[in-house]
Amino acid sequence: MNPDELKYCPGTLAEGFSTYSPGCIRNVFDGKKVNHILPYDPPQQNEDVAALFMENRKRISISGVQEKLSLRLEKNQLRLTTDGEQGTYILKPIPRDLKKVDQVPANEHLTMQIARQVYAIPTAENALIFFKDGTPAYITKRFDVRKDGGKWGKEDFATLAGKTRDNAGPDFKYNYSYEGIAQLIQQYVPAWRVEMEKFFSLVVFNYLLSNGDAHLKNFSLLESVHGDYLLSPAYDLINTKLHVDDTDFALDKGLFADNFKSSDYRKNNHPSKTDFKEFGRRIGIKESRIDKLLIPFSEKKRSVETLVNHSFLSEPNKRGYLLMYNTKRNYLNA
Repeated sequence: MNPDELKYCPGTLAEGFSTYSPGCIRNVFDGKKVNHILPYDPPQQNEDVAALFMENRKRISISGVQEKLSLRLEKNQLRLTTDGEQGTYILKPIPRDLKKVDQVPANEHLTMQIARQVYAIPTAENALIFFKDGTPAYITKRFDVRKDGGKWGKEDFATLAGKTRDNAGPDFKYNYSYEGIAQLIQQYVPAWRVEMEKFFSLVVFNYLLSNGDAHLKNFSLLESVHGDYLLSPAYDLINTKLHVDDTDFALDKGLFADNFKSSDYRKNNHPSKTDFKEFGRRIGIKESRIDKLLIPFSEKKRSVETLVNHSFLSEPNKRGYLLMYNTKRNYLNA
């Protein structure tokens, strides 16, 4: 990939930009004209750490194999943080030990952009950025850091569920159901009815876009300016099926605490609209609202296709991404 010959904004994927568009500069980089090429060569991969990941990882997790670097923005320049500094951006270079590993940054960036632009799901601000040799990386702005450098309170759902590696084993973040997460939202979020609709849309999105890594640590509550807690912006959204042989849901119990499956689900081995409508009812969303929330996931095909075609995935992986999306969309509409 030659970052000197871009046709689409590496932030918004809007056509006609050879660097970040004004909208991306405003939202991701606080209005500062940041270069889409970092002043760094790609980081050296640590063989010992990689071997440790592979040896101890019993379930393949996209996030578990990704190195994360901390950056700060000074004037118009992004740089790595030094000891004791609070980073305001997270950089994810190409990871290792996955199929099509060079496609991971573009995949995560595309999936996050589809969530926000097509389905109006609040997400962490993000973009693609490139090392000096043209190698892509994914960059995301931290939403838990305040303007004054302090931090907003943040709790992931593994913590809220009381699950740790020590008390629940190495797969602790997978041993749950999405219905169980909804019960925790009701317990900890005063304005839970509004947040529950956001959660419902995110669960449907993860299914539709084949994100099989939506585990307990990839959902969080974030402190608001009023001191209460709301669902955090979505993060770590990626089509995992491009890289690993994944199931429909990251959580072992799937949608329901009691393993409910519709007749469609039992027949096709994939959930349909019936399952998601039942899920919506169980987590406290009114029937009329469930139908309204599901409509975009049936009707926005053209918008998804446009963003995929503008993305930085290779042409074969654009086709694979769309094939997976259309397959899931057909199951959802059954």
